[in-house]
Amino acid sequence: MRVTFLGTGTSQGIPQIGCDCAVCRSDNPRNKRLRPSVYLEDDSYHLLVDATPDFRTQALRANLRRVDAVLMTHTHADHVLGLDELRVYCNRTGKKMPVYGSAHSVETIQRLFPYACTETPEWPGLPRFELHTVQANQPFEVSGVTVRPLSLHHGRMVVFGFLFGQDFAYVTDCKVVPAEVIETIRGVPLLVLDALRYREHPAHLTIEEACGVAQQVGAKLTLFTHLCHEVDHEAVEKGLPPGVRVAYDEMRIEGVNGEVRQIA
Repeated sequence: MRVTFLGTGTSQGIPQIGCDCAVCRSDNPRNKRLRPSVYLEDDSYHLLVDATPDFRTQALRANLRRVDAVLMTHTHADHVLGLDELRVYCNRTGKKMPVYGSAHSVETIQRLFPYACTETPEWPGLPRFELHTVQANQPFEVSGVTVRPLSLHHGRMVVFGFLFGQDFAYVTDCKVVPAEVIETIRGVPLLVLDALRYREHPAHLTIEEACGVAQQVGAKLTLFTHLCHEVDHEAVEKGLPPGVRVAYDEMRIEGVNGEVRQIA
């Protein structure tokens, strides 16, 4: 399994429009963060987790030639508004794009993209979605990969994280990681975890809280994502415990036989 970080920033991205803070004006490319999404691939599958408003830029930058299915953590704007860009993959294959999410996510996609959720598109070239409702903690198969949705608390909203096989857990946009989720993902080789900033936030883990979750899970490598413009990449990473790092856009991680290594 190879994991590419398409974006590691918050809903506004970094740099933030009109902001002159040190991080937004930084020359360090690791402080340039598009909206949060990852891409998983192996010889038999190519999966996208969330479709951000930056997806076209992300796909061109990472040269994404194939997407077999999309998994939705939730349908806040920074995670869902790039779905229309998937039309190119539908047109190329002549097939509907499978999209998996909670009942709430499926209902929201139907409301936001009604033209893509009909049996026959009104115009040639429009995207076509094959929507699948999945339940928390009920594993399902996508292109031969077993995926377990993980129920997380994002403020007052319940969202999904995902566990792929026993190799990779993606846990973003959450304030609380329930004990049962920690037990499910304990010892996973690769964990990607929400870590917005040092200051308290009602809907996201702080960096300190994320370090606590990382310690409980005990992954071989934990990578923080969804960081805001208060977080300088180098400064934060220097203060993290062993086995915990800060992800950055275009970072690539490979997992083989339970071991993980950075390949880009």
